[in-house]
Amino acid sequence: MNFNVRAPSTMSLLCLEASARLHSFTAAAKELRLTQGAVSRQIQTLEDRLGVRLFTRRRDALVLTDAGRYYLNEIAPLLQRLERATANVIALKGRGGALSLSAGASVGTYWLIPRLPGFTRDHGEITLNLGTRVGPVDFRTTAVDASLEFGDGQREGLHNEFVLPLMLSPYAAPEWIRRHGKAINPDTPRSALIHHQTLPGAWDEWFRLEGIEGDATREGPRYEIMSMALNASVAGMGVALLPPYMTDDMIALGRLKRLSRRMWRYPKGYYLVYPEESAQLPSLQVFRQWLKDQANETP
Repeated sequence: MNFNVRAPSTMSLLCLEASARLHSFTAAAKELRLTQGAVSRQIQTLEDRLGVRLFTRRRDALVLTDAGRYYLNEIAPLLQRLERATANVIALKGRGGALSLSAGASVGTYWLIPRLPGFTRDHGEITLNLGTRVGPVDFRTTAVDASLEFGDGQREGLHNEFVLPLMLSPYAAPEWIRRHGKAINPDTPRSALIHHQTLPGAWDEWFRLEGIEGDATREGPRYEIMSMALNASVAGMGVALLPPYMTDDMIALGRLKRLSRRMWRYPKGYYLVYPEESAQLPSLQVFRQWLKDQANETP
């Protein structure tokens, strides 16, 4: 980090964001309760410091230059974090706070959310804002404090803390089992194997563990996320490799059955990932410990 580069003032960044959003120094000034001249001077000072033009000044509206658009995209998450932190301090007087978390769709829906009432009960001073996405979070462009995501724990420049393994076994609907048998074997039609793209090669490895010869990946439907594979198997469309946290309720309802006693640990797992600037957030420290406690209690 180059400490000789002095950061622009917060006010100049707020003037940039408001002017870009409203396409007008006058409208930005009204929103920020400044004069039009004050906003214009803030932008001029910022442009002088950066050495680039941020706006093209047209008669009818302001338009960001390419440099201005890039710079605004980079600082937008920081401004959102600043706004959220300010609101938290005002509302909670430093006694709690908010935590913006992203979670993988399947682990968020089927493992995390059913456990959140306990967190809310024990830590009512923390507001947890939860979103979901497929793939890793880009913390540079997204106003997220941390992410519970599937991966190998090797995201460079970020904290990667292991939370939960992904244990897999084959599951199918009772009707499918009546038609095709109670176990995966060499005669199981390959077109009945449901694949999910987050687990490439999973069925090939399962075949190897079971001593079944042949290619398991050429046929069968493919879905982007595990929840789709779960619903397809419940609908009787085939067999899916799934973790118990997604299947236990369906087994209890009689809508799925497990086809093997074997439980295979996939090479990747679930990690709590966060940037250095989030590390000291009290809300994240509390959630991090709670999350590990929940993982330790998961069979």
